[in-house]
Amino acid sequence: MDDHPFMRAGLAQLIDRQPDMAVCGEAGEPAAAIRELSASMPDLVLTDVTMPGRSGIEFVKDLRASHPKLAILVVSMHDEGIYAERLLRAGARGYIMKEAGGENLLGAIRQVLAGGIYVSPHMSAKILENVTGRRPRGSASPIRTLSDREVEVFQLIGQGKSTRDIAAQLHLSPKTVDVHRGHIKEKLGLDDVTALVRHAVRWVETEDGAQ
Repeated sequence: MDDHPFMRAGLAQLIDRQPDMAVCGEAGEPAAAIRELSASMPDLVLTDVTMPGRSGIEFVKDLRASHPKLAILVVSMHDEGIYAERLLRAGARGYIMKEAGGENLLGAIRQVLAGGIYVSPHMSAKILENVTGRRPRGSASPIRTLSDREVEVFQLIGQGKSTRDIAAQLHLSPKTVDVHRGHIKEKLGLDDVTALVRHAVRWVETEDGAQ
């Protein structure tokens, strides 16, 4: 699932050229993806992190809850250092950045379909550093200290969403969103709401620029 038609078309063409793969459906938003999933029953779902009106992390959690045996591979422009572990915890079987290229994507698809888990060699090394406690001091981005929900709120703040808009999209109360804002400010060492918005906007622009 991807909300960019050209990206979906390119992925479909790449996959359909493979003798051992076939695209059985595509969708541009979560509700259509759920309908398509029920109709086609694929072995693997490819999805992005960013999607209209829904959190990619929550979407993966929903897919895992409703289809426990379904393999999910996240294909995204967003920084794997921020999102890969979160999506794996949510139920995805792999995370690959769009910049990795077609051959690496096909390798990731085959690895996940074979029952494995895929992350880039760079991300695999970072996960091992986390497990063994060998990450160099001060090397982690402060954004990685945010919870999954706080990352979602932070991203929506950076997209210019109001508290009311964020609450509606994430199915939270405005008061809960404000609590998350407070936690984000504290974790990122920001003094006020203006600094939070400025920092969030810069981060979203950096993420979008990587596309």
